Amino acid sequence: MRSSRWALVAAAGALAPALLLSTPALAAAPAAPAPATVAASPFDDMDIDDLRVAVARILGDPDSGRRVIQEANALLDSGTAEEMRAWLKTGYRLAQAEDDRVAIARILADPDSGRRVTAEINQLLDANDPDAVRAWLKTGYRLAQAEDDRVAIARILADPGISDALRAAAGAALDDSTPEVLRYFLETGQYEIDNG
Repeated sequence: MRSSRWALVAAAGALAPALLLSTPALAAAPAAPAPATVAASPFDDMDIDDLRVAVARILGDPDSGRRVIQEANALLDSGTAEEMRAWLKTGYRLAQAEDDRVAIARILADPDSGRRVTAEINQLLDANDPDAVRAWLKTGYRLAQAEDDRVAIARILADPGISDALRAAAGAALDDSTPEVLRYFLETGQYEIDNG
């Protein structure tokens, strides 16, 4: 029994290098990584007038916050081409990230923020990823708010003392289920029915 084990071990030891080198993953040596190339920025070849237009477009964006607006205005007032170029490459992103942090802090401080909105903001704060915060403010907030709004409307429907008109309107809002309709019902629609 012992001799057959030693024979198997010896055979495996002899065949191991041949088997390992014949597999596709190890047969070829890994290629050296390609040298990193610096991506050319679209702002590199712009003259001062084109840079001013780029900054003005950002200034006209309704999503621009206080820090972005302040820095863009300062650049348009007295910025050089190099300053504008540097801001468009990196400064804008940093200013936008600061404005986004302020925006989510305001949402978090709002006592009407629901459980889903609060949970997602806390995850964003833990991750500390400016791109994720920007994406959440553009789309995620709307969806999280809609979920919280559905819960709020379901609580209204659970009240046995609500009027038939309010029950019908709340049910219609849930049936439609678009974030805009849910929000409208909670902010305005339910009060129009009770007062109407």
